[in-house]
Amino acid sequence: SLRRNPIAQSTDGARTKIGFSEGRHAWEVWWEGPLGTVAVIGIATKRAAMQCQGYVALLGSDDQSWGWNLVDNNLLHNGEVNGSFPQCNNAPKYQIGERIRVILDMEDKTLAFERGYEFLGVAFRGLPKVCLYPAVSAVYGNTEVTLVYLGKPLDG
Repeated sequence: SLRRNPIAQSTDGARTKIGFSEGRHAWEVWWEGPLGTVAVIGIATKRAAMQCQGYVALLGSDDQSWGWNLVDNNLLHNGEVNGSFPQCNNAPKYQIGERIRVILDMEDKTLAFERGYEFLGVAFRGLPKVCLYPAVSAVYGNTEVTLVYLGKPLDG
């Protein structure tokens, strides 16, 4: 179980050991150091690339992962930008230490995000019915990312 277990990784990509193929799940992610040029949070399958050369948005670089780049507010999947997020004008940029809540709904096949108890909306729809893992990718050296599993989301 990953409950309340912080995972800190300074490598290119990191994915949790436990994934989800059914039910609804929520976890929090926050950066404890500089974001650098690319800082992506989201989900990945077992087959997604977790390391590569150069400074790229690893999460979302293939069809096995879906990510939100906190630096430029772009959604990424299959190596393409899927629009900006959240969908409002002049969305505030991520601040170091700010907790983002990620909500994966395997029944609706959606991925959504919350920031500071504000629901930002659904980022991705039509997710595949496979085991999906919480994941992050970072490029900045020695940056620390913490991920804490919360369990089922509280429906407010």
